[in-house]
Amino acid sequence: MRIGIVCPYTWDVPGGVQAHVRDLAEALIEEGHQVSVIAPASENAPLPAYVTSVGRAVPVPFNGSVARLSFGFLSANRVRRWVREGRFDVLHVHEPAVPSVGLLACWVAKGPIVATFHTSHERYRSLSVTTPVLMSALEKISGRIAVSDAARKTLVEFVGGDAVLIPNGVAVGRYTHAEPLPGWDEGEVIGFLGRMDEPRKGLPVLLDAFAELAPHRPGLRLLVAGPGDEQEALARVPAAFRDRVVLLGMVSEEDKVRAYHSVDVFCAPNLGGESFGIVLTEAMSAGAAILASDIPAFRRVLDDGRAGALFETGDAASLAREAAALLDDPGRRAELSAEASRAVWKYDWSTVARDVLRVYETVASTAGVEEDDNR
Repeated sequence: MRIGIVCPYTWDVPGGVQAHVRDLAEALIEEGHQVSVIAPASENAPLPAYVTSVGRAVPVPFNGSVARLSFGFLSANRVRRWVREGRFDVLHVHEPAVPSVGLLACWVAKGPIVATFHTSHERYRSLSVTTPVLMSALEKISGRIAVSDAARKTLVEFVGGDAVLIPNGVAVGRYTHAEPLPGWDEGEVIGFLGRMDEPRKGLPVLLDAFAELAPHRPGLRLLVAGPGDEQEALARVPAAFRDRVVLLGMVSEEDKVRAYHSVDVFCAPNLGGESFGIVLTEAMSAGAAILASDIPAFRRVLDDGRAGALFETGDAASLAREAAALLDDPGRRAELSAEASRAVWKYDWSTVARDVLRVYETVASTAGVEEDDNR
């Protein structure tokens, strides 16, 4: 099958949708399908052979974060040429309601279109405001996928229609085995992975909890991976404990996996706006003992606390209490690790890609019947 996949966000800045598109494309290629991806990308960004750049993206505030999008005449022309030359059996657009490459692809494409909706936001009013403008594109979609119940609810309430629920995938085997980062194989370590300067990722809550724990746990250290303002982050920690907070900045894929294997407790203190939680499935694949905020998306992935402990969202004191309990109980951490390693396999791309492929096959066969009927 010839498959075209459209990623709305810039390829060269890490993000959940980009990782989803990358892993889905590679899983489908491994199954023998011809896959081409189009996405925004910086001029000199290194791209896999299957990715076509639509040009550089512009940062735009979106859903509590900053989305880097590409939209305009130049982008539209490049998308049109990519669609025409690709002659795809199915076009798979991610986040078609976002004003970026996916929306352009819906406008110019003919034939079967599948759309995946990732966004979850209880007050996502931008969709309701722009829906009349979007309808000409959204009405062309043949099959809809939502990555979570929350994303599906957002779709139903603000766009209309329904969707098949297929969760985000994770390449479990990529994270299973790794050596800890140098110097991180002893002592007590809490880890965090995410953009430090994105409020909804919740790093300030973790820093406040660390400041509460540090005076009573002299061996406790905090390992933070992800881009952002290091000085602003450290300013939340009392000066006496700042040397126990290590900020790695942006890390390679290899070091990210090693970071998961370097911690006693992996913490995801996100405040909301998450429809799934790919960082959780990565940590689960690595066998980490997880402590996460009890937002609905995380509660679902962690099986209501059986595959990871939960604390009250946004409450640093609650985080500190739960973290201390886990650090003091190696047996509990081992139980959570074992359950996480078992539970995560339902999200492995070997399963998820097959589910997505069934949607492709359904819309492709339906489109064929419609063409025959119209002859």
